[in-house]
Amino acid sequence: MSEKPRHPERSEGPGRPGGAPPTPPGPSLTLGVTAQIGIIGGSGLYEMEGLRVIEERDIATPFGEPSDPFVIGEIDGVSVAFLSRHGRGHRRTPSELNYRANIYGFKLLGAHTILSASAVGSMKEEYQPTHIVFPHQFIDRTRHRPDTFFGNGIVGHVAFADPICAAASTLMAAAARECGAYAHEGGVYVCIEGPQFSTRAESALYRSWGVDVIGMTNLQEAKLAREAEICYVTMALVTDYDCWHQTAADVSVESILEILRANAAMAQKIIRATIPRAAARTRDCPCANALQYAIVTDPLLIPPALKRDLAPIIGRYIQ
Repeated sequence: MSEKPRHPERSEGPGRPGGAPPTPPGPSLTLGVTAQIGIIGGSGLYEMEGLRVIEERDIATPFGEPSDPFVIGEIDGVSVAFLSRHGRGHRRTPSELNYRANIYGFKLLGAHTILSASAVGSMKEEYQPTHIVFPHQFIDRTRHRPDTFFGNGIVGHVAFADPICAAASTLMAAAARECGAYAHEGGVYVCIEGPQFSTRAESALYRSWGVDVIGMTNLQEAKLAREAEICYVTMALVTDYDCWHQTAADVSVESILEILRANAAMAQKIIRATIPRAAARTRDCPCANALQYAIVTDPLLIPPALKRDLAPIIGRYIQ
């Protein structure tokens, strides 16, 4: 596999100076705006107070099946879609998740913002279990996961210097504080392959890098959401101190589940408070037009079948 160039050669084409301007996606490119806001997390989020479930929908994608059927509903007048990240019953490891199908499904449903909730380990003393962190940066330590919609005849390079939608993250962090959560805004999330937890040597290494929290899932979601021009926010629920802490117990599944159960009601409260604000927000962030200058392949050379498959993603720029 050839390495992507750090600074791809600039060229004329759709969405570039001299090329056709982007156009809004037409009805044929998506399923319509079935859900404005997407939520990824545990299946317990579906039990949120105020949620009116309308349907569960299986969505077919060119990348295979998403983790689970999408639960589509309404909260406070806003259309939403929930997806259980690991599937109900927690059936898939982080490496087995079909990240492309999951994000593609949200794009088909018309979601413009994804609110992600996940458990993380703390790499700093001040981020205690039950605290919530809204990181703005990632370090990638994964190695087995498809994390782009591009390839096989089309090349795109999105800007990813700021991988989280800062505006949406600030909005959600403010909602968390209003809900009474101990919230930290900003920081670095190191995404590891898993499913094993870290060794002590790895944990010490990540701390030396200035990492704030450690998890196994959010980076691929953020990359694909950016390519799909969807705003993405990580709400990281601290459950443990990984294995670096000299006095706290090492991370275990038992400890994670105990803290998640204790924090479930708060997580639901924060998401509910964020949903109407995220829906009403003006999307003047870079996420909304992330592909405008990203696609470098000559449109005439993109296979027609690939254009059809990626129409929900690239249809504003490539006809």
